[in-house]
Amino acid sequence: MADRYLHFTGTAPGRFLTRRLGLPQPALLRRWSLETPQLEGPLLHLTAGSGAGAGAGAGAQAGSGAVAGLAEVLAGVGLPVVGRADRPGAVVLDATGVTTAAGLGDVHAALHPVVRSLAPGGRVVVLGTVPSPDDHHQAAAQQALEGFVRSLGKEIGRGSTVQLVRVPGGGATAQGAASTLRFLLSPRSAYVSGQVIELTDATPEPVTDPAAPLAGRTALVTGAARGIGAAVASLLAREGARVIALDVPGVRKELERTAARLGATPLPLDITAPDAADRIAAAAPDGLGVLVHNAGITRDRRLANMPAERWTSVIEVNLDSVLRTTDELLKAGTIRRGGRIVATASIAGIAGNNGQTNYAASKAGIIGLVRSLGPRAAADHGVTVNAVAPGFIETKMTAAVPFFIREAGRRMNSLSQGGLPVDVAEAVAWFAQPDSTAVNGQVLRVCGQSLLGA
Repeated sequence: MADRYLHFTGTAPGRFLTRRLGLPQPALLRRWSLETPQLEGPLLHLTAGSGAGAGAGAGAQAGSGAVAGLAEVLAGVGLPVVGRADRPGAVVLDATGVTTAAGLGDVHAALHPVVRSLAPGGRVVVLGTVPSPDDHHQAAAQQALEGFVRSLGKEIGRGSTVQLVRVPGGGATAQGAASTLRFLLSPRSAYVSGQVIELTDATPEPVTDPAAPLAGRTALVTGAARGIGAAVASLLAREGARVIALDVPGVRKELERTAARLGATPLPLDITAPDAADRIAAAAPDGLGVLVHNAGITRDRRLANMPAERWTSVIEVNLDSVLRTTDELLKAGTIRRGGRIVATASIAGIAGNNGQTNYAASKAGIIGLVRSLGPRAAADHGVTVNAVAPGFIETKMTAAVPFFIREAGRRMNSLSQGGLPVDVAEAVAWFAQPDSTAVNGQVLRVCGQSLLGA
């Protein structure tokens, strides 16, 4: 369903009226396309902390805490990297050297002069490091960056976004951050803001063909007949993967149409079936490079009025089947080394939702799965495990939501609009990249920085 308010605020009368009434003024987001593959404007590289000097630019003498090799990685993003710019399309501030409360002044001094000049739809990425359990001054300064980033994301406006990326401490290098920075500093991350991403020190795999990074890999997407699942399957196919599109037999015709459009293989299958993992393995005899758990259902009702079957069905589809099939596919070696598992959580699992105790429990369970299994799956199987947590996404399901609730869902985020299925798909594709090895155990909210939850 079209967002008429968004389009109205893009007109001169709309801008005038909403400004006078103090109403939200969402900006039309610039998403990736063949015509708009990059942001507009140069990339401004700044450094703060460890004596680097406020606002030190790319090529300036970096402090001892600066991320080694960052300039080289930023050069691969596709934007011209500069030390000064009147209207940057993106800003990367290396704040890994900020170790004291006083050092936070460098963060202010670096970004205060440039945030107003950032191009519409621009990006700000602050690089930090993990707060130290042994140095409470460093921990305080680095944790302060999270509050700073979340707040700046809520005030920056004009469709711009702000993120914090924590790189490993102790002689950190930018090598593992390359895929993350490419994603965050591009139109692909249009509906992601106010997020904190913590990277591991794992060495990334090389990407043979940037135009088709998933070539030679098989990707299975559950719940792929329509909506977000179909968008994920489409994008992974565009990235070069051979896609297996799975959905329940009840939507077989729609699944087959989606698969035919993508050149994918349809797999009508109830993911809760006892033999689901065996049938998935049979459909992918050469193994899986990407497994996307997207299938999910809702059976909303307040707990006092919720019969057991509504509770059980949601937990079974959204969580238990994910746990069971993941365990079996990892044990059987169906998911190959270097593989990627991406599950679908929800902001309901983070913030809760009235009438959705079953759904919120299932999606919070996905977050627990990711955080626990991620490090062990990487160590034992060479596989990363991450999750997306969508907010209000414009689908047929949200189009059926009552008008006022739908409008509240659209406006209650820093970008003041709903996301699109492709926004979730872009995040999944980033997790799936061969060189995203250092991204593990992460839960990324694709919600426009929803005002609900953290």
